[in-house]
Amino acid sequence: MKKKLFVVLFLFTGMSLEAQINELVIRAKKTGAEIQPTMYGLFFEDINYAADGGLYAELVKNRSFEFPQNLMGWKTFGNVTLKDDGPFGRNPHYVRLSDPGHEHKRTGLQNEGFFGMGIKKGEKYRFSVWARSSGRGGAATILVELIDPKSRNDRQALAGKELIVDAGEWKKYELILESETTEPKAELRIFLKSKTGADLEHISLFPVDTWNGHANGLRKDLAQALADIRPGVFRFPGGCIVEGTDLETRYDWKKSVGPVENRPLNENRWHYTFQHRYFPDYYQSYGLGFYEYFLLAEEIGAAPLPVLSCGLACQFQNSDSSAHVAVCNLDSYIQDALDLIEFANGDISTEWGRLRAEMGHPAPFNLRFLAIGNEQWGPEYTERLAPFVTAIRNAYPDVKIVGSSGPNSEGAQFDYLWPEMKKLKADLVDEHFYRPEEWFLKQGARYDRYDRKGPKVFAGEYACHGRGKKWNHFNAALLEAAFMTGLERNADVVHMATYAPLFAHVEGWQWRPDMIWFDNLDCVRTASYYVQQLYAHNKGTHTLTLTMNGQNVTGAEGQNGLFASAVLDRNSNCYIVKIANTSGKTQPVKLTFAGLKKNESLSGGTRIILKAAGPEQENTIESPNLIKPEESAVSAEGQQFETELEPHTFAVYKFTKGAK
Repeated sequence: MKKKLFVVLFLFTGMSLEAQINELVIRAKKTGAEIQPTMYGLFFEDINYAADGGLYAELVKNRSFEFPQNLMGWKTFGNVTLKDDGPFGRNPHYVRLSDPGHEHKRTGLQNEGFFGMGIKKGEKYRFSVWARSSGRGGAATILVELIDPKSRNDRQALAGKELIVDAGEWKKYELILESETTEPKAELRIFLKSKTGADLEHISLFPVDTWNGHANGLRKDLAQALADIRPGVFRFPGGCIVEGTDLETRYDWKKSVGPVENRPLNENRWHYTFQHRYFPDYYQSYGLGFYEYFLLAEEIGAAPLPVLSCGLACQFQNSDSSAHVAVCNLDSYIQDALDLIEFANGDISTEWGRLRAEMGHPAPFNLRFLAIGNEQWGPEYTERLAPFVTAIRNAYPDVKIVGSSGPNSEGAQFDYLWPEMKKLKADLVDEHFYRPEEWFLKQGARYDRYDRKGPKVFAGEYACHGRGKKWNHFNAALLEAAFMTGLERNADVVHMATYAPLFAHVEGWQWRPDMIWFDNLDCVRTASYYVQQLYAHNKGTHTLTLTMNGQNVTGAEGQNGLFASAVLDRNSNCYIVKIANTSGKTQPVKLTFAGLKKNESLSGGTRIILKAAGPEQENTIESPNLIKPEESAVSAEGQQFETELEPHTFAVYKFTKGAK
């Protein structure tokens, strides 16, 4: 009797242990939807000093003296006067440095940069200026210095050279400075060294070593971080700056191209938005313009996706209809859209294609997508979008049009716009969701129920915002990874996805969380960055069905906090499974690859784990490598693989299909 009882207890215990294993069944034989090359990408908006003071490598603030307070960012000393009849029509202001009137006095000016200027020891910096000598005294001489204004050493100067302004007509001059030390808060100082005065305009300082060596270039470490994701799509230039606080301050792409010294200043709408973190010197130089955006997209291998104004200023900030362009007056805005396509794709014999060639890129940029409007809503949006759709379809039928579902992930505006986008036959609909943890935990099956006939989805702005913890802690990234299994499983519906915002300066941020943080010298890739990178590097070519107990693994009740998806990469003959364990317990997991032939097995196993010591841990400038993917080899037995997935962990498993 005791022996029988022991056997029964053993069998019962064995069955209980077996029942605790989470078996994920991957239907390996039959592939599903093709995964678009654009599936995972990047969204850039000039918020948090992302452009000037960030990705755009210019170190001088207010280089053309066009801020409303013309000398904002500058200190002047001696005999300095501001003039407004300069050589560039859109930037007419310049400064005149004149003799101070005494041999022991000095004339000059000093620029503070963006929270200082990050200068590195041994690096070279290109100073340039449009200048002319003033008066009748022949050539003028200026001394250009990089300084540490708070230096306790004998000298403030980190580097310095004299420059001779040898012409009475406007001319561009350059010199190279090399710093003797590293200084995150350096400034630029210019002395007049001659009796003859000098007029200075468009005073600029760039590191020589920019991304791909471009003269009007990008900060190398920040651009490299974008390239390292291997994005499939690059959306620019916003976001809310596309709309502007008013129509005068919307982003106008035509003002952002052509010679950089003649691109006019634009007021950044984020200048006004947050009183609790207010930056009255936040403007757009347009130095990082549409040509530079297209070039960056090409160089990082991403499809460009520009966003243009539909004639509506920010609806959050403008309730009066008079603030917007009337539908009957949209012709110039529609023409802007058509001209942009010509700028990107047109032959060099066309007006805008010729400008692209003159800027250095005769070949087309292969623009295939165009978004009209950002977070607009209501009938006022759809009635303005309609004529854009008609005009673009008639002129460029191959260009896919992206419409909006408004600022929310659900609700009245969302429910109104989706049917309207179908009526207008938009190719994709841009959905935005900045939501708390609870929302992300409940959205694993969001796209399982979407209409497969279209339009397709562009998840254009999303991030998990922790309740009371709006920073880049690990748990937010983990829940983003969990949510993205639903994007991947529904690749027939979701064609693009981009986290937002992308960049933030540690001293100049207004919105968080953000994917990449930086100061004047360094940058840090957050846990959210690594989630995006893991998906982009392992997106595969086709979806595979993955289930547990016959159901999609979406974190539903009874699934132990697990979210999962699977893909096949036909290029490498590799199966890729992504699993997020959002629970606080270790979960035993078995992967069963159903449908493989008897002579086929799994080989070449790799596991990539992203985890943290605690859910609130984050990467920072001071500790940038606390959370990073860890890769190791694993092996499967035949057509199965068993493992234990630790609490609060995101894992990617890769197996090559081979013969036994």
